[in-house]
Amino acid sequence: MASKPEIGEEEVLKLLASTDYQPLNKTDLAKKLGVPVDGRAQFRRTLAGLEAKGKIVRIRKDRYVLPGEADLLIGTLQVNPQGFGYVLNATDDGRGDLFIAAENMGTAMHGDRVVARIVREGLSISKRQRASREGRIIKILERANETIVGTLQKSKSFSYVVPDEPALVHDIYVRVAPGRELPPVNYKVVVRLDAWEHRHINPEGEIVEVLGPAQKPGVDILSIIRKYNLPTDFPGAVLSQADSIRGDIPPREIAIREDLRALSIFTIDPEDARDFDDAIHVKRVGTDWEVGIHIADVAHYIPAGSALDKEAFRRGNSVYFPDRVLPMLPERLSNHICSLRPGEDHLTKSVIVHFDRSVKLLNYRFAASVIRSQARFTYSQVLKILQAPPQDAISSQLRDAWSIASVLRKKRFKEGALELDMPEARVKVDREGKAIGILREENDISHQMIEEFMLLANNLVAKDLRERSIPAVYRVHEDPDAQKLLEFRELVKSHGIAVGDLTQRREMQAFLARLADRAEGDVLKVALLRSLRKAIYAPKPAGHYGLAKADYTHFTSPIRRYSDLIVHRAFTFGLLRQKAKLPRSVDLPSICEHISKTERIAADAEREAVRLKKLEFFSGLIGKPHRLTGTVVDVRNYGLMVEVKEAIITGLIHISSLDDDFFIFDPANQRVIGRKTKVTFKIGDSVEVRVVRTDLFKHQIDLELAA
Repeated sequence: MASKPEIGEEEVLKLLASTDYQPLNKTDLAKKLGVPVDGRAQFRRTLAGLEAKGKIVRIRKDRYVLPGEADLLIGTLQVNPQGFGYVLNATDDGRGDLFIAAENMGTAMHGDRVVARIVREGLSISKRQRASREGRIIKILERANETIVGTLQKSKSFSYVVPDEPALVHDIYVRVAPGRELPPVNYKVVVRLDAWEHRHINPEGEIVEVLGPAQKPGVDILSIIRKYNLPTDFPGAVLSQADSIRGDIPPREIAIREDLRALSIFTIDPEDARDFDDAIHVKRVGTDWEVGIHIADVAHYIPAGSALDKEAFRRGNSVYFPDRVLPMLPERLSNHICSLRPGEDHLTKSVIVHFDRSVKLLNYRFAASVIRSQARFTYSQVLKILQAPPQDAISSQLRDAWSIASVLRKKRFKEGALELDMPEARVKVDREGKAIGILREENDISHQMIEEFMLLANNLVAKDLRERSIPAVYRVHEDPDAQKLLEFRELVKSHGIAVGDLTQRREMQAFLARLADRAEGDVLKVALLRSLRKAIYAPKPAGHYGLAKADYTHFTSPIRRYSDLIVHRAFTFGLLRQKAKLPRSVDLPSICEHISKTERIAADAEREAVRLKKLEFFSGLIGKPHRLTGTVVDVRNYGLMVEVKEAIITGLIHISSLDDDFFIFDPANQRVIGRKTKVTFKIGDSVEVRVVRTDLFKHQIDLELAA
């Protein structure tokens, strides 16, 4: 007789969701589901897995229920530096997050995955507006941090570490291991946490790594690397595999590919880029156009399941800091063999698109190809070329490329895409890693040109993968939550900006257009981005809200994103009809979850590093003659929020520093006004400022008006 199939998660969840289900413990659950005795161990592991994921919870007498059935919420704890926090409602059931008062947090810490019991509904206290209910944490499912990075301090009787993360509100008492000495005060260290069981006693731990003096250049970035547990060195087996890869291309490989080396192909990247993922060409075909998007064929060099592949998956993506890069692939691959450097033959995957003279897409095809880039351009070089009359064949080709891309861009926005791009500030550092300058980079036409061609390739590849039902990874951006848009709308109205129903795409587009002319536009756009859902990777194409695309994936950056490497294998298998090992459909959800997580971690780490380096640069200005141009982007009762435009950083001019008069806050008109002089400061005013104070711990900058 055939044995009963293994009971999986779906069967357990279906039973617990049934209307006649009464809470059962694991033994009674096994009996109810008919789990044979020899399958009980696996069944217990299934229950443990569901509980760890927060899909089921245990109540009194170890009986299992679904979270919603017991007034429980499972999610990630987000702590405010003031001590209170929220359990983030990952299920998006419309009830919002759960407020947690400091006294109800127990020993949970920022980032922990927790179970909380709802204790009160209908909150109305102002600082709890994002949550309509209050809870108490009853269980910690998973600790966010085994180690914590911070700065060592000492009192008369003990030593402690102040965490770098302000949301970790408890100092960590440190033990001294036998035979070891503590480093000096104000050194950055890594502490391994002990089990923390009593909230009224500070957590304790042991120093496991000394990073160096807090003020030493480079230690700040190293601290961020340790804080986010980012991998640095590659394992020996990975480096050995990379070293064994041939640097030249065998003639037999060229023979089976489409040879595009005679085309005028070029790359466009930032000035400091070393890994060139993508290249393009544009040429006339009679009265029509041909556009080629050529992407480094990383999958050719990295077999699925190999040491290189496993390490690339573990990392998920490259991480870019102002003073260094933590690449997804060893440098031999990322900067040499795979990088589309000019004057060298390289293997690529190509999307070749045929447009008519009005840039209507006629057809497209895919190819395994070999190219030779004719030129390497930076964005600033291309911008200068596009702004001047054509001088030669390559400048004419660049102008043709922008002519096509500009039409694609207009069509995309006409179809409902949102203009969510933001200017960026690039921090320049010296050889030691010390910040020496800040450059503002706009999303100008040189960036937009490449962006349109990459969006096109990603869209076409995703469309074909979906139509052929090939297992792959898609880039998904779900529609925003209506309640969060309503809350954002109230913020916008407080700035005196008329705004309609932002759940309507056309109104959202009109609102974004209005922001372009507002002094506080960038600040409000950042707030809008926080109100929208985050884009993630998913095994099914569920559409991309921001781009207004039904089909979208990531295909164009396989040197620095593992998602693209998966898509390249699907591209090889389904679109080129060649052999390729694809992930099993059953594994795709966990793969997507992992690479979505590594992407979030990388983005957080990069953002924190840039802000720290900005603050480091501004710290160096204190006490020296300097003037910065800023714009008032918000007015509060305690002062003016001023954005330093070139650095894209916001600082505070405290109202007490406006010492020529006594200034009164006028909330109705979003301004402060001098009682005697009647001098006013309002949103949109341009001001000259200087830096008077920086706080590297709180990531804050204080300004005052320049004389």
